[in-house]
Parts: sequence; C-alpha cells; structure tokens
Amino acid sequence: MDRLLGLLSIHVQKGVNLAARDIRSSDPYIIFRIGEQTLKTGVIKKNINPVWDEVVTIAVFEPLPIKMEVYDKDTFSRDDEMGDAEFDIKPFIEALKMQFNDLPDETIISTVKPTRTNCLSEESNITWSKGKVIQNMVLRLRNVVSGEIEIQLEWINVPGSKGL
Repeated sequence: MDRLLGLLSIHVQKGVNLAARDIRSSDPYIIFRIGEQTLKTGVIKKNINPVWDEVVTIAVFEPLPIKMEVYDKDTFSRDDEMGDAEFDIKPFIEALKMQFNDLPDETIISTVKPTRTNCLSEESNITWSKGKVIQNMVLRLRNVVSGEIEIQLEWINVPGSKGL
C-alpha cells in the first residue's frame, strides 16, 4: 500500500467502426495493461460497433502509460488482433493534484491535443464534473484499418495509500 497512488477507473464506453475479423463482423474485447497488471472487458458478440458500458479498475503505483489491445474472440483458433492504442495518464494525474473547491460543474480543467505520438483522435478534455475530475478520450486504434474506442477516466483515492 505504501507505493499505491490510487485506483484508476476506466469506463469503457464503446467501439466505433472496428475491423471485421470474422466474415462480416467480430466478437471484440479489450485488454488493458499497466506494469504487471492486465484487465479484460467482456466479449461483445457479432458487433463492429460494440457498446461495453463496462468499468475496469487498475491500481496505479506510478503514472505509466496504459496499453490497450483489442481482440476478436475466436472459438477454435487464436484470437485475432483488432488493433491497439496507448494513452498517457500523466496529464490526468497532474490535473488531479490541482485544487478545485468552487468550480462550476463541467468546467474544463485541461485539454490534451492529439499528436503523432498519442492515440487520441480528437481533443480530450479533463473536466470537473459532479465533484470529480474525469477525462473523456476517443482513442484511434493503431496497426489496423479502422476503429476507435471511447473511454472515460476517473480517479479513486484509497484510504491508507500513498496518494498523489
């Protein structure tokens, strides 16, 4: 617990225009990796525009980039790769360290712009919303013809952890 900064809640909202890996569709799921941790979403059957609406929670010991890999679940063969992305949580963690006492709801604290080195397909706002700092991201998948994944980050402080 002395190294734990807190927990990062990743709300996996949906995928848009994912690559078809089966005849006309795919059965996508996502694996998130940070350090030694690996978390996986459920599989959405026969859908290239899946809605997960699922939350995965990762323990953060240091603000490393998070790797995201999308796969097509296959029953009788190895799962097919459907692309990957990586996102940096440092801007989000820096925003968390600021003081927000009397900010109006939905105030944009910071904006992360898409670059050649990040996987953002559009600007990502870090926002003060309902008493919490959140970040919405649309991530363009790499190593694939098409596909984006929409996620939302939220921080969970853990009593007894090192904290930010």
